[in-house]
Amino acid sequence: MNVAKMIDHALLRPELTTDDVRRGCEVAARRGTASVCVRPVDVELAAAALAGTGVLVGTVAGFPHGSIATAVKVAETRALADAGADEIDVVLAVGRLRGGETGYVYDDLAAVVAAAQGRVVKVILETAYLTDEQKVAGCRIAERAGAHFVKTSTGFAPGGATLEDIRLMRATVSPSVEVKASGGVRTLDTLLALHEAGATRFGTTATESILDGLAARERGELPAFATVGADGDY
Repeated sequence: MNVAKMIDHALLRPELTTDDVRRGCEVAARRGTASVCVRPVDVELAAAALAGTGVLVGTVAGFPHGSIATAVKVAETRALADAGADEIDVVLAVGRLRGGETGYVYDDLAAVVAAAQGRVVKVILETAYLTDEQKVAGCRIAERAGAHFVKTSTGFAPGGATLEDIRLMRATVSPSVEVKASGGVRTLDTLLALHEAGATRFGTTATESILDGLAARERGELPAFATVGADGDY
């Protein structure tokens, strides 16, 4: 299992400077992550910094609340694709989903998928604000709209990825749709537990400490990972 290739190294905090983003891209390239996930303003910078490294450039649309108009999400997605983004993590219209306006949520996401022109689209549910029924509805709508991943969180809500949510999301979507865990993925054991529950991609700022922990475990300096117990703890 290549843990690095399951990590989207997150560079989304609003206070990050251009130099911070460059350093973050250097980390992603050196550690061989799947991607970086940068703010829209940083896509061109990341694309230039990561050219030839094999690390994909991911970014966000409708972030962090999902509440901008569909036409704006579409324009943003097109602009991000033109700037060099390989993957788009889009926040669905959380309030509309909570209100049962599933047709609106579907149309919104389908328009973004179309605007992405074949690029990978990950739909962020923001699970902290949803009931289990709403999480299931969001996953099903995202798959129907053509999304490639369903994702737990932006990392800016009151809660992030949980084992229960990953299991629910994995059970809801078909095998052709992957599950991304984001929000609170800060340790190797957390990542491994969420992977066992069904997640295949992880958004985290703790990339280096997670991968350093993996290397230490492989050297026998840390105890082996214990599989998730019946109580779901990790």
